[in-house]
Amino acid sequence: MTALPPLALTQGDPSGIGPELTLKAWAAREARALPPFFVLADPAQLARTAAALGLEVALREVRPEAAAAVFDAALPVVPLGLSVCGVPGAPDPADAAATIRSIERAVELVVAGEARAVVTNPIAKNVLYATGFAHPGHTEFLAALAERRFGRPFRPVMMLYAEELAVVPATIHVALAEVPRLVTRALLVETGVIVAADLAARFGLASPRLAFAGLNPHAGESGAMGREEIDIIAPAVAELRARGIDASGPHPADTMFHAAARARYDVAICPTHDQALIPIKTLAFDRGVNVTLGLPFVRTSPDHGTAFDIAGKGVAEATSLIEAIRLADRMTAR
Repeated sequence: MTALPPLALTQGDPSGIGPELTLKAWAAREARALPPFFVLADPAQLARTAAALGLEVALREVRPEAAAAVFDAALPVVPLGLSVCGVPGAPDPADAAATIRSIERAVELVVAGEARAVVTNPIAKNVLYATGFAHPGHTEFLAALAERRFGRPFRPVMMLYAEELAVVPATIHVALAEVPRLVTRALLVETGVIVAADLAARFGLASPRLAFAGLNPHAGESGAMGREEIDIIAPAVAELRARGIDASGPHPADTMFHAAARARYDVAICPTHDQALIPIKTLAFDRGVNVTLGLPFVRTSPDHGTAFDIAGKGVAEATSLIEAIRLADRMTAR
């Protein structure tokens, strides 16, 4: 049986907690039964971080094809050829080129078959914006890279996943006042189709169960508190069902997330960001994983940011990155 390629970790913003998390994840490789991975980063900066934090992590500069062979003995590092300028907690725009190149290179290696999934460490978008980065965030950049590689556009969908709950916000980082205008039947149908396809292909669910939350309290109370459920969400659910997708709703969001309710669906699709993220961060704050659906490759990420305030202090919790590695392995092992 041919061994699967390793996973590709990006460096993230090197002044954040990404380097510490990467070192700690490798140190936990045996305890957490992690698959081989390599990190695209500056080996010297990782060595400085390990020394400063007292982490006994051996590092080995390698080419991607050699990563799996050294993984048990050392953290494989594929050098980017760009040195890190910033220090923990003080991001430097001079490092933006390496942060971006790390993401680009990870995608290139997955497309080439030298890695089987992209696991991204957190980035600071404001640092990248200062250097002319033209994308709203990580996800949109990955979609642009996919389009560049495959010659057609992709519509990425963000899913937050933990064993207890999977959620998809239909709208993400927009003002709440904008949501009613943005939540359309077409958006919900397109989102549902993408989610159902990836849950079947990547998670092995033959007939994924999608539960749609209402926008208004009590799912609109039959129109008494808004018509979005009647005019938009219910028709979207009906269209998905007509396409053979197991969709239900709209459900009142305040009763969707207790244990008995969660047993009735595989993913909750919510009109607003907070409807989706509050329950999963309550149930699995340190274990949630950000998964990008709708791309021609698997991408996972910790469900948190760069945490500049604790960078370099040795207190960063690596559980979310470890879970992102484990989920990327699960999604590409079939």
